[in-house]
Amino acid sequence: MQISANGIALEVEDHGLAHGEPLVLVMGLGMQLVAWHPDFVAMLVARGFRVIRFDNRDIGLSQRFDHLGVPNLALDSLRYAVGMKVSAPYTVATMADDTAGLLDALGLSSAHICGASMGGMIAQQLAARHPKRVKSLTLIMTSSGSRRLPGPTLKVRSAMISRPKDAHNVQCVIEHYVKLYKLIGSPGYPADDAYLHDRLGQSVRRSYRPQGTARQMIAIAADGNRSALLGAIKVPTQIIHGRDDPLVPVAAGHDLAAKIPGAQIDVIDGMGHDLPMPLWPRFVDGIASAADRAQPA
Repeated sequence: MQISANGIALEVEDHGLAHGEPLVLVMGLGMQLVAWHPDFVAMLVARGFRVIRFDNRDIGLSQRFDHLGVPNLALDSLRYAVGMKVSAPYTVATMADDTAGLLDALGLSSAHICGASMGGMIAQQLAARHPKRVKSLTLIMTSSGSRRLPGPTLKVRSAMISRPKDAHNVQCVIEHYVKLYKLIGSPGYPADDAYLHDRLGQSVRRSYRPQGTARQMIAIAADGNRSALLGAIKVPTQIIHGRDDPLVPVAAGHDLAAKIPGAQIDVIDGMGHDLPMPLWPRFVDGIASAADRAQPA
């Protein structure tokens, strides 16, 4: 369903009983709500959550922002690398305000929040900007944005800004994403090619918006270092990070745990920058643990 949130249209799916504990899942860069697998969502519903997943702005079936133009990723990446200011068409903070608007549209005063990768950055901004709207926080494979942290390898950086050989050929686009996900995925929990083709094929056929992904990437760069905001986060926080993450190295998880008061961290051997099926029960336990530590509303 489409709702109006923060003045824009967002595509939203609402799962579970209306009286369940509300849990909003916030996906990462260029990823759609379908990246939260239905079986994973079902596991959360079985734990008593009302699970809300949605497409971030500029991605999936949510509102497009093509009128804002296409960033020059190579130039902006260079500007970011040398510490120059990056100008973005919108910000991660704006996307956090979108999420707060989503709660307004659904009539929710607050919710548990789980963000993965860029979604975790949005979740940090949400907890800092709208603290009363967040019951608990789960941050998966994400970062404070501190420049002191190690970054991805040059090979991974190059892959992230690469493009399919033929953007008009669906199979070519799917193959491009399969190659990327095999590069950044979990070495201890490798997904087979058939699974990746199926899952990524569903996403590409549902919506393919490389320009939106580019704008989101620049929003991340422009958001900069959120470290100064993290000390004010008082809600129970669970950090989940892969020890073998090649895109957001595990040091970022430890950094968040040190900067968010009372945060707990679960570092998983063999996990990279994805959400492998064998780890879903562990993710669910982590989300539930943070929710259980939250004070009743």
